[in-house]
Amino acid sequence: MVSELIGKYIWLIQILSAAGDRGLSLDEITTKYEKRFDQKYSRRSFYNHRSAISDLFGIEVECDRSTNRYWIPYGEEAMDDDKSIGWLINTFTVNNLLSLGKERLSGRVSVEDVPSGQKHLTAIMQAMEEGRELEIVYGKYSASYSEKLHIQPLALKEHGRRWYLVAYCHERVVGDGKESGNSDVRAWRVYGLDRIVSLEESKSTFKMPRGFDVDALFSESFGIFFPQPGQKSETVRFKAPESEARYLRDLPLHHSQVEEGRSADGDVVFRIRVIPDRDLVMEFCRLAGKVEVTEPRSVRSAVLEELGKGYDKYKITI
Repeated sequence: MVSELIGKYIWLIQILSAAGDRGLSLDEITTKYEKRFDQKYSRRSFYNHRSAISDLFGIEVECDRSTNRYWIPYGEEAMDDDKSIGWLINTFTVNNLLSLGKERLSGRVSVEDVPSGQKHLTAIMQAMEEGRELEIVYGKYSASYSEKLHIQPLALKEHGRRWYLVAYCHERVVGDGKESGNSDVRAWRVYGLDRIVSLEESKSTFKMPRGFDVDALFSESFGIFFPQPGQKSETVRFKAPESEARYLRDLPLHHSQVEEGRSADGDVVFRIRVIPDRDLVMEFCRLAGKVEVTEPRSVRSAVLEELGKGYDKYKITI
């Protein structure tokens, strides 16, 4: 199977990267391979895998002729040079380890189910690579019906155990849409893959907007919130006791998070720079009792309002 073969490429990249500059001899690689996959590993298979790694990932497995040891120059950097390669390597690594864990560590490995419409990932990524438009049937959570849309798949983004597709939607074009083409952000939308009922590849092709970068697009957003034209980010400050601050240092709420110091009551003060939205408010509600928003007043009031709604639902009337 193709997935099994790619998994072996990933494995080979990993063990050689882990070996560092010293590298591994062919005998060491063979021993590790046979222990890992429980099958013989011929010299020809190794050379075929080595060539495929170069073709698929652009990562060269070199041989030090003085020692006959194989290594990947700047192994960690090689995998970090392209985020898509890093994502692919990490994805296959996790999947392989989990599969191995289920086989050999039964009852000792537990993973959350991620109902994120992964069945559409391959088709969408292929369409993105070929620059082909898609026809999707999409059902919103807020509507009781589904609609057929013609889209250009621009990017994929993962957030909160779900996959999302950033796309230019022809049905959302303002005016004739001819002047700005698919660079008109007013026609850009975010679609949850788990809400895509069906998907078909179109014969129409498209070109990516110049300078498009999905990370830059969401840099001032919280989660999957899509910024609208004219919206500006704000500084949001919040504080937490030292026990909770340790978690926030290890897992920041946003990439812009900065620790400012201590408040008068001894709590640790943090700030982030984001466009406030409902997802941010709900995140602070989730942390209620541990984290307190101090500014701006609009975000603090929004959190208080949501907490009040929850209180009204749960309070006991005597």
